[in-house]
Amino acid sequence: MSYTLPPLPWAKDALAPKISQETIEYHYGKHHQGYVNKLNALAKGTDLKKKSVEEIIKTEKGKAYNLAAQIFNHTFYWQSMGPGCGGEPTGKLAEAINASFGDFASFKKAFTTAAGTHFGSGWAWLVKNGDKLEVCATHDAGCPLSDGKVPILCCDVWEHAYYVDYRNARASYIEAWWSLVNWKNAEAKL
Repeated sequence: MSYTLPPLPWAKDALAPKISQETIEYHYGKHHQGYVNKLNALAKGTDLKKKSVEEIIKTEKGKAYNLAAQIFNHTFYWQSMGPGCGGEPTGKLAEAINASFGDFASFKKAFTTAAGTHFGSGWAWLVKNGDKLEVCATHDAGCPLSDGKVPILCCDVWEHAYYVDYRNARASYIEAWWSLVNWKNAEAKL
Protein backbone atom coordinates (compact mmCIF):
# COMPACT_ATOMS: atom_id res chain seq x y z
CA MET A 1 0.00 0.00 0.00
CA SER A 2 1.20 3.46 -0.81
CA TYR A 3 0.02 6.21 1.50
CA THR A 4 -1.31 9.36 -0.17
CA LEU A 5 -2.18 12.84 0.94
CA PRO A 6 -5.99 13.00 1.02
CA PRO A 7 -7.38 16.01 -0.86
CA LEU A 8 -8.64 18.95 1.17
CA PRO A 9 -12.44 19.09 1.41
CA TRP A 10 -12.37 22.76 0.29
CA ALA A 11 -10.10 25.16 -1.66
CA LYS A 12 -6.90 26.34 0.05
CA ASP A 13 -8.28 29.87 0.41
CA ALA A 14 -11.75 28.79 1.58
CA LEU A 15 -11.16 29.39 5.30
CA ALA A 16 -9.72 32.88 4.90
CA PRO A 17 -9.55 35.23 6.66
CA LYS A 18 -9.80 32.97 9.75
CA ILE A 19 -7.13 30.61 8.44
CA SER A 20 -5.14 31.96 5.51
CA GLN A 21 -4.21 30.25 2.29
CA GLU A 22 -0.56 30.68 3.32
CA THR A 23 -1.18 28.70 6.52
CA ILE A 24 -2.98 25.96 4.58
CA GLU A 25 -0.18 25.77 2.02
CA TYR A 26 2.43 25.24 4.73
CA HIS A 27 0.33 23.13 7.08
CA TYR A 28 -1.24 20.86 4.46
CA GLY A 29 1.34 21.08 1.70
CA LYS A 30 4.47 20.80 3.84
CA HIS A 31 3.64 19.30 7.25
CA HIS A 32 0.82 16.90 6.31
CA GLN A 33 2.55 15.91 3.06
CA GLY A 34 5.77 15.39 4.99
CA TYR A 35 4.13 12.82 7.28
CA VAL A 36 2.83 10.95 4.24
CA ASN A 37 6.26 10.96 2.56
CA LYS A 38 8.02 9.76 5.72
CA LEU A 39 5.51 6.95 6.32
CA ASN A 40 5.93 5.74 2.73
CA ALA A 41 9.72 5.74 3.18
CA LEU A 42 9.46 3.89 6.50
CA ALA A 43 7.03 1.29 5.11
CA LYS A 44 9.00 0.59 1.94
CA GLY A 45 9.95 -3.07 1.75
CA THR A 46 8.24 -3.97 5.04
CA ASP A 47 4.97 -5.55 6.15
CA LEU A 48 3.95 -2.14 7.45
CA LYS A 49 2.83 -1.18 3.95
CA LYS A 50 0.09 -3.83 4.18
CA LYS A 51 -1.63 -1.86 6.97
CA SER A 52 -3.97 1.08 6.71
CA VAL A 53 -3.20 4.26 8.62
CA GLU A 54 -5.86 3.30 11.18
CA GLU A 55 -4.39 -0.20 11.61
CA ILE A 56 -0.93 1.28 12.20
CA ILE A 57 -2.35 3.61 14.87
CA LYS A 58 -3.99 0.68 16.65
CA THR A 59 -1.08 -1.76 16.44
CA GLU A 60 2.25 0.05 16.14
CA LYS A 61 4.42 2.20 18.39
CA GLY A 62 7.21 4.69 17.82
CA LYS A 63 7.87 6.34 14.48
CA ALA A 64 5.27 4.35 12.50
CA TYR A 65 2.58 5.25 15.03
CA ASN A 66 3.57 8.92 15.10
CA LEU A 67 3.55 9.30 11.31
CA ALA A 68 0.27 7.40 10.82
CA ALA A 69 -1.42 9.29 13.66
CA GLN A 70 -0.32 12.63 12.26
CA ILE A 71 -1.75 11.69 8.86
CA PHE A 72 -5.05 10.64 10.45
CA ASN A 73 -5.22 13.61 12.82
CA HIS A 74 -4.54 16.17 10.11
CA THR A 75 -7.05 14.61 7.72
CA PHE A 76 -9.61 14.65 10.53
CA TYR A 77 -8.76 18.27 11.35
CA TRP A 78 -9.38 19.41 7.76
CA GLN A 79 -12.73 17.60 7.77
CA SER A 80 -13.64 19.25 11.09
CA MET A 81 -13.76 22.67 9.41
CA GLY A 82 -15.41 24.26 6.45
CA PRO A 83 -16.33 27.58 4.88
CA GLY A 84 -19.75 28.86 5.89
CA CYS A 85 -19.77 26.63 8.95
CA GLY A 86 -19.55 27.44 12.67
CA GLY A 87 -22.45 28.32 14.93
CA GLU A 88 -23.90 25.54 17.05
CA PRO A 89 -24.75 21.94 16.22
CA THR A 90 -28.31 20.75 15.73
CA GLY A 91 -30.01 17.38 15.65
CA LYS A 92 -28.43 14.24 17.08
CA LEU A 93 -25.11 15.92 17.83
CA ALA A 94 -26.73 18.76 19.78
CA GLU A 95 -28.72 16.19 21.75
CA ALA A 96 -25.58 14.14 22.49
CA ILE A 97 -23.65 17.24 23.58
CA ASN A 98 -26.49 18.32 25.85
CA ALA A 99 -26.75 14.82 27.35
CA SER A 100 -23.00 14.66 28.02
CA PHE A 101 -22.18 18.25 29.01
CA GLY A 102 -25.50 19.77 30.07
CA ASP A 103 -25.56 22.35 27.26
CA PHE A 104 -23.52 23.65 24.34
CA ALA A 105 -21.95 26.48 26.36
CA SER A 106 -20.53 23.99 28.87
CA PHE A 107 -19.15 21.81 26.08
CA LYS A 108 -17.61 24.81 24.31
CA LYS A 109 -15.96 25.97 27.53
CA ALA A 110 -14.52 22.49 28.22
CA PHE A 111 -13.22 22.13 24.65
CA THR A 112 -11.77 25.64 24.56
CA THR A 113 -10.04 25.02 27.89
CA ALA A 114 -8.58 21.71 26.66
CA ALA A 115 -7.28 23.36 23.49
CA GLY A 116 -6.11 26.58 25.12
CA THR A 117 -4.35 25.13 28.14
CA HIS A 118 -2.73 22.16 26.42
CA PHE A 119 0.99 22.42 27.11
CA GLY A 120 3.11 22.19 23.99
CA SER A 121 1.99 20.51 20.78
CA GLY A 122 -1.08 18.37 20.38
CA TRP A 123 -4.78 18.15 19.71
CA ALA A 124 -8.11 18.89 21.38
CA TRP A 125 -10.86 16.36 20.63
CA LEU A 126 -14.54 15.71 21.07
CA VAL A 127 -14.79 11.93 21.24
CA LYS A 128 -17.40 9.27 21.80
CA ASN A 129 -16.47 6.96 24.65
CA GLY A 130 -19.12 4.30 25.00
CA ASP A 131 -22.47 6.08 24.95
CA LYS A 132 -21.13 9.44 26.17
CA LEU A 133 -19.24 12.27 24.56
CA GLU A 134 -16.15 13.69 26.23
CA VAL A 135 -13.44 16.25 25.60
CA CYS A 136 -9.83 15.14 25.68
CA ALA A 137 -6.45 16.45 24.65
CA THR A 138 -3.64 14.38 23.18
CA HIS A 139 0.04 15.22 23.10
CA ASP A 140 2.15 15.34 19.98
CA ALA A 141 0.75 12.71 17.57
CA GLY A 142 -1.63 11.19 20.13
CA CYS A 143 -4.86 9.89 18.64
CA PRO A 144 -8.09 8.80 20.38
CA LEU A 145 -8.22 5.67 18.21
CA SER A 146 -5.36 4.35 20.37
CA ASP A 147 -7.69 4.37 23.37
CA GLY A 148 -10.67 2.85 21.58
CA LYS A 149 -12.50 6.18 21.43
CA VAL A 150 -14.36 7.47 18.37
CA PRO A 151 -13.18 10.90 17.21
CA ILE A 152 -16.02 13.33 16.47
CA LEU A 153 -14.23 16.71 16.15
CA CYS A 154 -10.68 18.01 16.56
CA CYS A 155 -8.67 21.19 16.76
CA ASP A 156 -4.95 21.16 16.00
CA VAL A 157 -3.01 23.09 18.62
CA TRP A 158 0.46 22.56 17.17
CA GLU A 159 1.93 26.01 16.51
CA HIS A 160 2.20 25.35 12.77
CA ALA A 161 -1.62 25.32 12.68
CA TYR A 162 -1.85 28.99 13.60
CA TYR A 163 1.52 30.73 13.80
CA VAL A 164 1.41 32.41 10.37
CA ASP A 165 -1.96 34.01 11.12
CA TYR A 166 -1.95 34.39 14.90
CA ARG A 167 1.71 34.17 15.94
CA ASN A 168 1.65 32.91 19.54
CA ALA A 169 -1.97 33.93 20.22
CA ARG A 170 -3.42 30.43 20.48
CA ALA A 171 -6.60 31.75 22.17
CA SER A 172 -7.35 33.99 19.16
CA TYR A 173 -6.84 31.04 16.80
CA ILE A 174 -9.19 28.85 18.85
CA GLU A 175 -11.83 31.58 18.88
CA ALA A 176 -11.57 31.83 15.07
CA TRP A 177 -11.63 28.02 14.74
CA TRP A 178 -15.11 27.89 16.33
CA SER A 179 -16.48 29.90 13.39
CA LEU A 180 -15.25 27.18 11.01
CA VAL A 181 -16.48 24.04 12.79
CA ASN A 182 -18.22 21.67 10.40
CA TRP A 183 -21.02 20.34 12.61
CA LYS A 184 -22.55 18.21 9.83
CA ASN A 185 -19.29 16.32 9.45
CA ALA A 186 -19.03 15.92 13.22
CA GLU A 187 -22.58 14.59 13.49
CA ALA A 188 -21.84 12.01 10.79
CA LYS A 189 -19.14 10.56 13.09
CA LEU A 190 -21.60 9.68 15.88
